[in-house]
Amino acid sequence: MSSEFDLIRRHFTRATPGAVLGVGDDAALLALTPGRQLAVSTDMLVSDRHFFSDTDPDALGHKAMAVNLSDLAAMGARPRWATLALALPEADEAWLSAFARGLYALADAHGVELVGGDTTRGPRNISITVLGEVGVGQALRRDAARVGDDVWVSGALGGAALALRHLRGELDLGAEAAHCLERLQRPQPRVELGLRLGDLAHAAIDLSDGLLADLGHILERSGVGAVIDCAAIPVAGAFSSFPQHFDACALAGGDDYELCFTAASECADALRQAALECGVAVTRIGQITATPGLQDAHGRVFEHTRGYDHFA
Repeated sequence: MSSEFDLIRRHFTRATPGAVLGVGDDAALLALTPGRQLAVSTDMLVSDRHFFSDTDPDALGHKAMAVNLSDLAAMGARPRWATLALALPEADEAWLSAFARGLYALADAHGVELVGGDTTRGPRNISITVLGEVGVGQALRRDAARVGDDVWVSGALGGAALALRHLRGELDLGAEAAHCLERLQRPQPRVELGLRLGDLAHAAIDLSDGLLADLGHILERSGVGAVIDCAAIPVAGAFSSFPQHFDACALAGGDDYELCFTAASECADALRQAALECGVAVTRIGQITATPGLQDAHGRVFEHTRGYDHFA
């Protein structure tokens, strides 16, 4: 039977030229680029809470890394390093190999090095901490939205939430299932877009808990309100067949891992050009107002914007 250290050596130990010292000691040693601050984010994925136990491990490795990279994208930070804490019910070599393949493929795509972590026996639980760099005073924050800013989102919303309902047997997405399942299981963190937003946007957040809840965090922290045009919100193509799920999935579904951000109206052309160069669509969906609260273009007030709550 493979030991803990065999598993780490076989599946999670590689050269880390961007670190002073990587996997294999009591702690990693990292050196920051002069003039940069460290951005740190941790996310945990728990079996049967955040993913089904039979989820493809390659896709799970991808998503575990993606949800963390999405947080750094929302801060305008460049990801550099990551650590992984992994609990497993058993030492399944085939599962580990596929998981590591998915995790490393996305990490490599964004220049991230795995520099440490831990493994133990227990219910399947994946916790990744990512560390990145951002210029001093240049991080995008939730508390910087300004009255008059436009509100933007990247990509299309709601596909992941529809996919979850499909997997639970609540609806049948038919031909749209594959696309929506890809959005749920292999979200694409908007790292390059986040880096470009540093000079253009004021405030930003990644959409993990749903548009209303996450935009609500920006409004609360910034002490402002917003009006959004629901008709302008870009959504997955499947909504043409399931429009009745718009509120629950596109507005409050979560798991999109797109970026929501605010920027001065005069930056609109530059934002669209930057997004084009990143290969990502961005859409203006509303405007920041001085009046607290969140409402749509017809005056409907959104009162329940808490979003996903692990303890609800």
